[in-house]
Amino acid sequence: MAYLRSFALFLIAIVISFEPARANQIRIKDLVEFDGVRGNDLVGYGLVVGLNGTGDGLRNAPFTEEIMANILERLGVNVSGEQFRPKNVAAVIVTASLPPFARAGGKVDVTVSAIGDANSLLGGTLVMTPLNAADGDIYAVAQGTIIAGGAAAEGDAAAVVQGVPTSGVIPSGARVEREVDFDLSSLESLRLALREPDFTTARRIETEINRAFGRPVAVMLDSGTVRLDIARTRAASPAHALATVENILVAPERKARVVVDQRSGTIVMGDDVRISRIAVSQGNLTLRVEETPVVVQPNPFAEGETIVVPRTKAEIEEEPGTGLAEVPEGTTLSEVVAGLNALGVSPRDMIDILKSIKAAGALHAEFVVR
Repeated sequence: MAYLRSFALFLIAIVISFEPARANQIRIKDLVEFDGVRGNDLVGYGLVVGLNGTGDGLRNAPFTEEIMANILERLGVNVSGEQFRPKNVAAVIVTASLPPFARAGGKVDVTVSAIGDANSLLGGTLVMTPLNAADGDIYAVAQGTIIAGGAAAEGDAAAVVQGVPTSGVIPSGARVEREVDFDLSSLESLRLALREPDFTTARRIETEINRAFGRPVAVMLDSGTVRLDIARTRAASPAHALATVENILVAPERKARVVVDQRSGTIVMGDDVRISRIAVSQGNLTLRVEETPVVVQPNPFAEGETIVVPRTKAEIEEEPGTGLAEVPEGTTLSEVVAGLNALGVSPRDMIDILKSIKAAGALHAEFVVR
């Protein structure tokens, strides 16, 4: 019975020790990018019409008049030599991202941003705008009604702006006209690029992929790359192999890192940050100087002049600090921060303390200040 009881306790210990690792497992598709399976950025220059007097001032934005004249001439309207100054149009830059394996006829979202002195794009309509990739070819054409992200109003003596009314989006506003040539079915091998390069994580990805397929099909090339031999996976196609790989669970290894934002007083840290044995003391000195001059006047009907007598009060106050606190070896940073919070240390003072601990060489983590 004692043997069975010891064996049961051993099994419970194994389950407890493996529970955190299982909870931290993440799909490979959330850790890597597949080589070649990527989007492409598109950009175009177009014209927004239908604005309620909030468009470009053509005197300050002559390029708006030029593109408007070109569009009207393509539509059969001759405007050469004419003088027109409409306030209902605006020149814009249109951007979009062509997703991988996008097919002709599909639609993508576009972002429209004013480049002139237009006050708002609210209620405007983007006229047919070709979108080019880095190679100069047209891959999509955008057109539609803009959904602006803000509002603006003004009067004779005041104006108010909420959000950014000079930028907006058109959901599914661009239609794909050209496909990117990429033959996934012909690939014999594929590289997996880690979003956060790490040798331990890359090694675990290699191990879990080989375990899933039951044979060595993956090999780690460096801290950020794992090569997958698609031919050895014996899958029906490369797409089937990737569908299996991207759902494999892996426990990634994280670098110990502390990120602080001085403007907002935000502190973000991992549970693997450690601190060596160190003593911490924190307090504040407040210097206060008050000037209360006194005016002295002569007695009535007496000879003399009014003078100002200076009165200065200077004092130094020392606020009660945290005292000298000793941090034992191997303490986690989260425990230190919890202790400082219990002592009532403000976030900004806490950031200064963390900087000092890092400068003393006792904080074993990457310290990022924003």
